[in-house]
Amino acid sequence: MRRWLLFMCQLIVVTVASAQKEQKVTASYIYYAPENITLEEAKRTALERAKLTAIADAFGTLVTQSNSTVITNENGMTDSRFFSLGGSEVKGEWVETTKGPNYNVRYESGMLIVSVDVCGVIKEITNSRVDIRTKILRNGTDEKYESTYFRNGDDLFLYFKSPIDGYLLAYIFDETTNQVVRILPYIKSTLASIPIKGDKEYVFFKKERNTDYMVDEYIMTANQPIEFNTLYVVFSPTNITKAIDKPDDSQEGIRSLKYDDFNKWLVGIKKQSNATIIEHTIIVKQ
Repeated sequence: MRRWLLFMCQLIVVTVASAQKEQKVTASYIYYAPENITLEEAKRTALERAKLTAIADAFGTLVTQSNSTVITNENGMTDSRFFSLGGSEVKGEWVETTKGPNYNVRYESGMLIVSVDVCGVIKEITNSRVDIRTKILRNGTDEKYESTYFRNGDDLFLYFKSPIDGYLLAYIFDETTNQVVRILPYIKSTLASIPIKGDKEYVFFKKERNTDYMVDEYIMTANQPIEFNTLYVVFSPTNITKAIDKPDDSQEGIRSLKYDDFNKWLVGIKKQSNATIIEHTIIVKQ
């Protein structure tokens, strides 16, 4: 068994793949951030809502957008956060960014206001997606440990379930290094992707007995007070091939590639396959 240290990060966003109709768009959004939102979080939210708005304007929505406020209490400190859950409700997806994003940050009466403009290509979803389930687990392998908020030294696990057979890949984008780390298949595996059995529950990065492969384990760490990363889960009913990566010189055994190279591969997956792609943004605090 191996234990690897990664510098990672935050929150949650989903997108799915498969469709035919594509078009170029320019997306804009003005986000009025709550007091407890950091500048980086506000930028992320503004950009995501700009993309969702452009997709909804072009292709429509499946249901009315829903919102929720999550209130947590840790060490006597109460923290409330507002989430938009509209990512899976629009009838399309953002395929690639061609220009931007460009941000304008200002304060009015003490309120943080973030404006964003971005150009890209969107694609209409014309057929049903595979309704997979993914959960980020913190310091435990049961579903009750689901969380996207981590602290230094916390263990990371990934829960996965699909109603049908298929193939799975997973990557983490480390914003501090601009590198994308391949986390599934495992480092020692020679598979192009992981075969998945329908209706079977999987928990990855968990030590297993009687397996013919070496399980990688991950600890979340941060060098800054708050760090953000994106975990990409890619599932397809048909076999897909992982992106071309190479050993990372900074961490023995880790295999990674530059974000630009990964993004080109991901765009190709979106355009050419019927894959479902889910993005989880993870927050890590010191």
